[in-house]
Amino acid sequence: MTQMQTKNKWIMAGGLAQLLLALAWAFAPRPQAVEIASAQAGRFELGIEEDAKTRVQERYLVSAPLAGRWLRPQLKEGDAVQAGAALGVLQPTLAALTDARSRAELAARAEAASDAVQAATARLAAVGIAQAQAQQELARSEALARQGYLSAAKRDSDALALQAAQQNLKAAQSELKIARHEAAQARAALGVYGSAATGAAGSAGNGFVLRAPVAGQVLRVQQPSEGVVALGAPLLELGDTAQLEVVAELLSTDALAVRPGQPVQIERWGGTGVLKGQVLRVEPGAFTKVSALGVEEQRVRVLVKLLSPPAERQQLGDGYRVGVTILTRSAEGALLVPVSAVFPLPRAAAGRHAVFRVEGGRARLTEVKLEARNAAVAWVAGGLAAGNQVVSYPPQDLQDGARVKAR
Repeated sequence: MTQMQTKNKWIMAGGLAQLLLALAWAFAPRPQAVEIASAQAGRFELGIEEDAKTRVQERYLVSAPLAGRWLRPQLKEGDAVQAGAALGVLQPTLAALTDARSRAELAARAEAASDAVQAATARLAAVGIAQAQAQQELARSEALARQGYLSAAKRDSDALALQAAQQNLKAAQSELKIARHEAAQARAALGVYGSAATGAAGSAGNGFVLRAPVAGQVLRVQQPSEGVVALGAPLLELGDTAQLEVVAELLSTDALAVRPGQPVQIERWGGTGVLKGQVLRVEPGAFTKVSALGVEEQRVRVLVKLLSPPAERQQLGDGYRVGVTILTRSAEGALLVPVSAVFPLPRAAAGRHAVFRVEGGRARLTEVKLEARNAAVAWVAGGLAAGNQVVSYPPQDLQDGARVKAR
């Protein structure tokens, strides 16, 4: 009987122990399922994203050099024209040609065109001198930089100044070419007036042929049908779609971080791949623009130069909408973690951040030094090492030292 009682006691004790173990297992804290990511070294990029539009760098508006009847043009939007090619015919009206006032206007127009040629010639000479000075300054900067007497930033600034001077030289050469074309058109119009005024009615019937001042494409036909036009009336608009630039309207607070020479990525332009660009100029004046929500915003225009060759963007034209990302900061070999893993340190001064580092199956609250972050990743300059695991999207109830497991 004693042995039976002892055996029953052992059975009851074993059952009680199993029950206690089952209760302990049932009520024991479970590891929280979390998303885990690794800190890795990589390239960090911080940029300003904004919608933008393309535009032709140099557009030319062909206007009527004299009053007359504009015959229906054969050119359509998108047609390619060569410099000096015929754009259309303008037949002078005799009523205007026999008017002394019209002749005086044409004579004044020809004289002004001649003065414009002289002004363009002088500007071309001045721009040429500025380019030579910029080239000499860059050569001196490169020599001093090689010897260690000058910073790389000053050398890069001089290189950008030379690029700007070269662009100004191209613009001045184009302006001189256009000014000479304007002067030739004005003299020809005055000659047509004189021949008709002396009684050569056939001259008025033959008409005055307008010719293209530059090679390019027809962007717009302002006067697509035949009709009588006044002196100076717009007729066609020309431009070279291979010479495009991008105009982005940034918030004035964002524009403060933009500098000429910064790289630009051009996306959402309708084609494949990402086009490359470079900030050319930040306009000094802001303007007020009403957003889609009815909020007044101060915007600043930023001009971007396209670096990708025209062969990679043949479909892109004037006035097309694109998306740009202006890179304001970049670094190689930065320690990156998902931006969702970084959060403000609880009950600490502003500017202090932390992550939950996973070590031995437990989440450890770790303060980190946050250098910068973008929409996807955060650049951590201290507190973590490459290969450390962190919790992404940490739950609000996650505590320091809590057990965790990968979801």
